This record gives sequence, C-alpha cells and structure tokens, in this order.
Amino acid sequence: MPYIRETILTTRSAAGKVHIAPLGIIQDGETWVIAPFRPSTTLANVEETGIAVVNYTDDAKIFAGCLTGRKDWPLADVPDCPVPRLEAALAHDVLEVISVKGDPQRPRFACRVAASGQHRPFQGMNRAKAAVLEAAILVSRLKMLPPEKIEDEIAYLKIAIDKTAGPDEEQAWYWLLEKVIAHLAEVEAERGGS
Repeated sequence: MPYIRETILTTRSAAGKVHIAPLGIIQDGETWVIAPFRPSTTLANVEETGIAVVNYTDDAKIFAGCLTGRKDWPLADVPDCPVPRLEAALAHDVLEVISVKGDPQRPRFACRVAASGQHRPFQGMNRAKAAVLEAAILVSRLKMLPPEKIEDEIAYLKIAIDKTAGPDEEQAWYWLLEKVIAHLAEVEAERGGS
C-alpha cells in the first residue's frame, strides 16, 4: 500500500479562480502524486496550470467544511507562486507537475516539490481531529457504502468525539453528521419507495 498524506489542496484556474479541496497525495519515491477523480475542479486546475499547493493543517473544520459546502477559508500568498495557501496551514509544499499518467477516471500527476514553507508549530495529536478526518473521508464515499457500514463507522468515530473533542471538532463533526443523516434519510426513502 502506498503512503498517503491527507491534505487540503489549493489550486487556481487559468482564469484565476482559487479552489480548495481535501485530497490525499500519494508518495512515489521522491515525487508526490495528485490523483483527483474526473470530473473535478482540482483536476481541471492542475491540468490547466500544472501547479498545486499542498496545505498541511490540523484544522478539522477545514476538512469537514470542504465536504459540506463550506469552502471559503482565509488564504495567504505564497512567494513566487500564483497559487495561495491556506492561512491555517501549519506548513505547505508547492507542487509542480513533471509527468502525467492518463486515465479516463483518475489521471495521476507526478509532482516535484518546488518550494516549501513552515508557518506554525504542530501542537500534537488529538483523537477527535483524527475522527473528524475519518468521518470526512467517509462522507466523501457515502454513495459507495451500504448504510449499515456508514452507521457502524459513525458510531465508532463518535467515541473519540465524545471523549476528546474541543469546540472546533464538535462543530466539524456536526457538519459531517448532518450530511450523513441526510444521505441515510434519502437511502431510506428510496428503499421505502421501491
């Protein structure tokens, strides 16, 4: 299995519009691979510009927000780069595409790290932040999973939320839980209607 870092990617279209999205980047030796699904804004932007900024953040609200329609997060300029970073990033890497492996569903952009920056110290691990991250990944896959699996995962992740969450993690969890509840209600309505 490859090593994957869960990050927030910022990209910019050729027209200048910034896009913020959670995406796991894949380590491949000295390079990092960006592999967004078709269709996506991230994919279109990387195809157009060949540049992405990887934001390393421990702000659980950003992961949850991006998956629940909340994508307006403060940005900061990156020196000598047209793509901004998240203001909340602990650190960032500027990735430049060096090669592309085409695929009809999920092309793979091999990238080199062109520049890096450190912005604030990492304050340590928190189980609730990890639970929010896992729940965000779960929300990104709701249509691929049976309701029973979703319910089991949420019940397990809630343990860490109940025991270790601060206000930000509780808010992020609530946003994700709203999405899960709406999805499960939709599935239940479809089952009842057949």
